[in-house]
Amino acid sequence: MRYNTPLAGYVMTALGSGLFSTKAIFIKLAFREDLDASLMLAWRMIFSTPLFVIVGLLVFRQKRQNAEVLPPNRTLFLAALVGALGYFLSAYLDFKGLEYISAQLERLVLFTYPLFVMFLGAALFGKRITKYGLIACGITYTGLAIVFGIDLPKGGINTVIGTALVLACAITFALNQLYAKEYITKLGSILFTAVSMTAGGITCLVFHALADGDFAANSVFLWNALGCAIFATFIPIFLVNGGLERTSAQSVAMISTLSPIVTIALAVWILDEPFTLADAIGSTLVLAGVGYYTWAEQRRLKM
Repeated sequence: MRYNTPLAGYVMTALGSGLFSTKAIFIKLAFREDLDASLMLAWRMIFSTPLFVIVGLLVFRQKRQNAEVLPPNRTLFLAALVGALGYFLSAYLDFKGLEYISAQLERLVLFTYPLFVMFLGAALFGKRITKYGLIACGITYTGLAIVFGIDLPKGGINTVIGTALVLACAITFALNQLYAKEYITKLGSILFTAVSMTAGGITCLVFHALADGDFAANSVFLWNALGCAIFATFIPIFLVNGGLERTSAQSVAMISTLSPIVTIALAVWILDEPFTLADAIGSTLVLAGVGYYTWAEQRRLKM
């Protein structure tokens, strides 16, 4: 298989999406050691941030060698702010939510972020809310209501808190996607990723140092944090970026619908989370709603 073909892009995107799906599994395994979201996020960034710094420095060196114009400091600073929003605030809300709800429910709730992109894009940038977007919302949130209703009797208030936290994560991540587009265009996807992830990592570490100050953790927790940093953060980000270089954003979005399916399968297999017929119906509706929205948006952009 040639590495610069659309087929290679599809494979890279599928692998990246699959690896992203392991994040919730690593986090839930780490939480079994009775340690919290802030510490998990801090150690994830301790392991991954140096790698993003190295990538950023390599990109800068290549630009200098090629006599390219370096991006202005203001652009780098604003890209870093976007990273702090997406990779600190959004990630913290997600990790915190996983203290309260199952990995399956977390992934399904988070998977609704493209719909928030639509609504926030309309509110902040005057973009049009489409009929198919509203239909997709109806399908998706019917599915979420089913899964939420299944988890509510057992989890009670914890299900409400966790779902609210992950919904807030989906909203902040949608904001990150909206504001990131401009700086990805200016910096390129690799440099933007390096700058934004480095900023997010530093913000996570400063937050935990100020909020707690204790970085002590046992070896099981640290191995899971390392796995989350490498296999669910660093590698998949560049695989998906590689997919974007070789194929369209719409194709990447469609292939990424594999992510919740992989998370659900791993949660049932590794975490022994239950999966009933009602869970299957709710999950299918969520996937169908977001998948329909992505397909319809792809058709609209091709017109």
